[in-house]
Order: sequence, then structure tokens, then C-alpha cells
Amino acid sequence: MKVRVAVNGFGTIGKRVADAVARQPDLELVGVTKTRPSFEARRAREKGYPLYLAGGGKRSEFESAGLTLAGTAEELFAKVDVVVDAAPDKVGRENRALYEKAGVRAVFQGGEKAEVAEASFNALGNFEVCRGKRFVRVVSCNTTGLARAAAVLAPAWGIGHWEATLVRRGADPAESKKGPINGILPTFQLPSHHGPDVRTIFPDLSIATTAVVVPTTLMHVHVNHVRLSRAPADAAAVLNAFRRTPRFHVFAPWEHADGTPQVMEYARDRGIGFNDMMENVVWEAGVRLEERDLYFFQAIHQESIVVPENIDAIRAMFDLAPDAKSSIATTDRALGLAVH
Repeated sequence: MKVRVAVNGFGTIGKRVADAVARQPDLELVGVTKTRPSFEARRAREKGYPLYLAGGGKRSEFESAGLTLAGTAEELFAKVDVVVDAAPDKVGRENRALYEKAGVRAVFQGGEKAEVAEASFNALGNFEVCRGKRFVRVVSCNTTGLARAAAVLAPAWGIGHWEATLVRRGADPAESKKGPINGILPTFQLPSHHGPDVRTIFPDLSIATTAVVVPTTLMHVHVNHVRLSRAPADAAAVLNAFRRTPRFHVFAPWEHADGTPQVMEYARDRGIGFNDMMENVVWEAGVRLEERDLYFFQAIHQESIVVPENIDAIRAMFDLAPDAKSSIATTDRALGLAVH
């Protein structure tokens, strides 16, 4: 019997998670919610997803737009086993009371503080920790990228200390009211919050992060310096470890993917989902090893990297897979990603 899923919020993350749920063999998408009519609400109906009224939304606005509602969010929650909360940042904390009242489990996003859930989640990092939990938080896009890399490096060579500078995109492509338009903005929280967030997955990891915001919408880029506990044989050993791991994509120099524009052009050519790049992107030319000091760049597509993590979080919560590897393979196969 399939686990019945609701997606509360049908925006940048919610619409991607809804599509991902609908493709899984062991999950059933029961409905999605919106607070007001929009092109995304119309797309939900065009895809055949039952649409429910959320928050303080007005039914009359949907009726005026010609969008039929299947009911209220509370009525949707009564029909499902789990809700993926894809509401705007900080709203998920308020929504938890709704899920508790409905007696359903919930997956929150990284825009919420860790305290909203029983555990934070990363499929490669701590799948087993989240098995059977009622409330789980999928960590943010940047934290997901760092946690995936830690899950590769730590078991193989150990991590003494990690320094990362995050070059963050200024806005998602659809966000026309955010910036900067012209400028590089330092994040004056030193170190930034991303390191402590990674430690919600790897509590003992020594990591410090800083961040700047730049005028692009495509991706984030991480500049990493990792002091490993044991020296790999060479940089090729590190690259091979990334290549062997699910949800990593390594570009060779001959592919001429010189930066994020080419990476996203590759994603468009590949045509997965919303032309998304759900993997950590590593450049072969951007990995250097000096004894135990590893330097590497990685790029993170902020709109999509957490999508498969939401699916695996549900499997962990409902004990649907024997282990993380099996869950990741099922998810990735359904999404059209490479299966390792």
C-alpha cells in the first residue's frame, strides 16, 4: 500500500516535490495547496493534482479564476499519511500545529530552524537516524550540498577541519524583487549559519563557513578547503569517490562546462523535471590535493537539490526501504537521475 502524501505549498520547491512524489512507485500524491490563484495553481490543475485552499486564502478568488478547489488544507491533511511542508520560510513552524492536530507526519524544509523537527535529514548522511520519525527537516540547499560531500570524504579519509566559502545566488529566477542587481554583498554573520546546520547531520564535524551574495540566479558555488585526516593517494582518488557516489556529477575538462551557465545549459539539454540539476556539481579541473589538504569547487542548484532528499526522508520515516542506498536508487531511477 502506498504512503499518501500532501504537498503544502506549490511554489519553487513544492511543485518539484509534487512531481517527484507522483513518479515514485511507493508514494501517492493526494493533493497540493495554494493560498491564492497563480500560474502555478493553474499548472497544478492542468497536471491533474487536486488543489486545496491553504492558510488565509479566499475560495472566491479561485472561483473567479476558474480554478476548482477540492477542499481546504485541513480536509486534505485528513486524507494523508504525511505532509511535505513547502510553505515560505518560517511558516512551517506555524504549520506544525496543524499537522499535530491532524495526526499526520510532516517533512519541513531548510528554511525552518532545526527545532521544528525531531531530526534534520540528508539521505547520504543520516538516513537511519530519521527512520520512524514523525517530524523531519530536510536541510537547506547549501547544507545538503555540504553534507553530501562530507558523506563521501569523512568515511574514506576522515575530516580534520573544513573551511568553505559559499558564493550564493542573489535570487531564484522567478524572483524579480530581490537582488543585488550590481554588487557583491558579504554576509556579516561570521562564521555563517551553514556550518552549524551541517552539524545537525554530522554533529562532530569541524566545519566553518562564510558567505557572499552575488547577482546571479543560476546556482550557488562552494569554495572548499578540507584538511583530511588521512591523505588520499591522489586527486583522482577523490574524483573517483565523487563519481561513484549517487547525486554527484563530475564535469571533465573536455566538456567545456566552465561555470554555472554551462552547467545549467547541460541541465536544460538533459531535460529532467524543470530542467533541474539535482546533483552536486564538481569540476575535474577544480579539484586539487596537496598532501592532506583538499581544495575543490562544487555548484549547487538551489531550486532542485533538496527534491530527492524529500522523497528519501519520507521513505526513512515510514520504513519503506532497507537502507539509504536502496531508497536513493528508487528515487533517482524514478526521477531520471543516474543510478549507482
